[in-house]
Amino acid sequence: MVSDINQDADTLCPRHADDLHDMLRWALGEGRSLEVVAGGSKRGFGRPVSACQRLDLSALSGITLYEPEELVLTVAPGTRIAEIDALLAQRHQRLDFEPPDLGLLFGGPVGAGTIGGAVACNLAGPRRIKAGAARDHVLGFHAISGRGERFKSGGRVVKNVTGFDLSKLMAGSFGTLALMTELTVRALPSPEKVRTVLVQGLDDTAAMIAMSRALGSSHEVSGAAHLPSPVAARSHVGYVHNSGGSVTAVRIEGPGPSVDARCVGLRKILSEFGDLEELHMHNSTTFWREVRDVSYFADAHDRRQIWRLSVPPMEGADTVARIAESQMVEAFYDWGGGLVWLAIPPQKDACHLTVRSAMSSGHATLIRAGETMRGSVPVFQPKLEALAELERRIKQAFDPRGVLNLGRMFDGV
Repeated sequence: MVSDINQDADTLCPRHADDLHDMLRWALGEGRSLEVVAGGSKRGFGRPVSACQRLDLSALSGITLYEPEELVLTVAPGTRIAEIDALLAQRHQRLDFEPPDLGLLFGGPVGAGTIGGAVACNLAGPRRIKAGAARDHVLGFHAISGRGERFKSGGRVVKNVTGFDLSKLMAGSFGTLALMTELTVRALPSPEKVRTVLVQGLDDTAAMIAMSRALGSSHEVSGAAHLPSPVAARSHVGYVHNSGGSVTAVRIEGPGPSVDARCVGLRKILSEFGDLEELHMHNSTTFWREVRDVSYFADAHDRRQIWRLSVPPMEGADTVARIAESQMVEAFYDWGGGLVWLAIPPQKDACHLTVRSAMSSGHATLIRAGETMRGSVPVFQPKLEALAELERRIKQAFDPRGVLNLGRMFDGV
């Protein structure tokens, strides 16, 4: 009941969906704004939130339905990804969008990330080039809007997603529109075998060409990344750490005989680019987890500002080169060169004009910087006025009084 809410508490902690509903309606009535967290692993992602109190969803946790034969599970938003992974592994299944664990990157613990946070931020790992983003794996959800109204979208099978697919709207909204109380997501079988072909010693431009060649082949590549020499030296995989230079990696997954045959074909394609090595199951898993979690820039003593650039894959190397003309930078590439992780020494403006002017297309997001910096420069790619106006109208429709994560994405959104 609303009367049971501790109105003076710094943090509100709903135990179930009805509690959350009461708290949102109380906040509406009192004109309170709320900062929404669950695992708290990504609080530093986005602009600082303008809020009176924190709303902690970590108690809204648990797997309420799992049907392995149907490849579907229903979970509460505060359920940790690690818990979901452990359950799925028992049935040789996985979340195919490979949600990253960014805890260390933001100076927090490993394993605190939640399914609600991954979907709200629309996060996906190296397999995105084949499996799609987080939003593509949400079948349905239940939520409460910033108006205090309950609603749902989709269901437990793909054919139930008809009309307006609100899952696509919620994913990437950073909790600024509504709070999900239940999510239904797809699982997929884990592969029997994983192999990663490594090409050694390529410069960034040659690596873009090699990855493009591999991705354009018939070998169903599920990951393509390039680590320049200083970044490769930080890997915990011996073949990468001890390479003495850059490493370009291409992953293949699936049934054993298929993987073996595709690796042979892939090695033929890549042999003209340089010396080759091959990682098997354990080392492949370790390597792609490092890429997924941006662990190369996650050292506790690394105070550099981190940018995430989404660019046309063949333009990744040129974009970094243009930024490097005036700044000290370090970068590595995922998604075949289409995703660039860029580290720069602390700057008073995070070099946001330099970074964005170096891009011919795409978008740049300031992932890690101090709170003051994130409040003073555009964290997310500035929008054309027409799109910005559309976002304001969507915010007005779902959360007209700015109760939820006000200002996290843009001013007033």
